[in-house]
Amino acid sequence: MNKIGIFCSASQTIDDIYFQKTEELGKWMGEQGKTLVYGGANMGLMECVAQTVKQSGGNIIGVIPSKLEESKRVSALPDRFLHTKNLSDRKDIILAESDVMIALPGGIGTLDEVFHVMASATIGYHSKKIIFYNINGFYDDLLTVLKMCEEKQFTRGELSLYYDVANTFKELTNLLNK
Repeated sequence: MNKIGIFCSASQTIDDIYFQKTEELGKWMGEQGKTLVYGGANMGLMECVAQTVKQSGGNIIGVIPSKLEESKRVSALPDRFLHTKNLSDRKDIILAESDVMIALPGGIGTLDEVFHVMASATIGYHSKKIIFYNINGFYDDLLTVLKMCEEKQFTRGELSLYYDVANTFKELTNLLNK
C-alpha cells in the first residue's frame, strides 16, 4: 500500500492532539516512501499531513476542486495536482488513486468522503477499505451508529467488512503494513 488517501479536517481551531497525531502519521509516510493522496487544501489537518509527508521525503498528490482554487485555499506542497470540477469528482479520484484510505478526525466533508468509499464498496465498485484513525475516541459514536444499522438490519451484511479501526498509531501502521 504505497498510495494512501487521507480524508481529514481543514479546521485550524481543533485540539492540538489531532495535529500531533497527524504529524506522526505524515512523518511515518514520508520516511516509508509513501505517497499522500488528499484534498489539497492549505488548512487544518490537510496542510499538516502534507507538510510532514513532504519534510520526511514522501510524495504528494493534491486533488483540487475548482471552488478550492477560486477561493485560493490550495496548498503549494503537492508534487502533482489533479483538478476536478466538484467534490464528487474529487472523492472518486482520491479513491481511484489510493491503495487504502484513512479517515482522520474531520467534519461533514470527511464523513461524506468516508460514506462515499463505504457505500461504493458495498455495491461492488471496489474492494478498498477505509481505516478510521480513532484518535481520542473521535469515531466511537459513529462506530456505534454503524453497528446499530447492522443490528437493526438496515445493511446487507456487516459494515465492518468495509472498514478497519485503529485506536493507536501502532495499530494504524500495522494495518498499513498488511
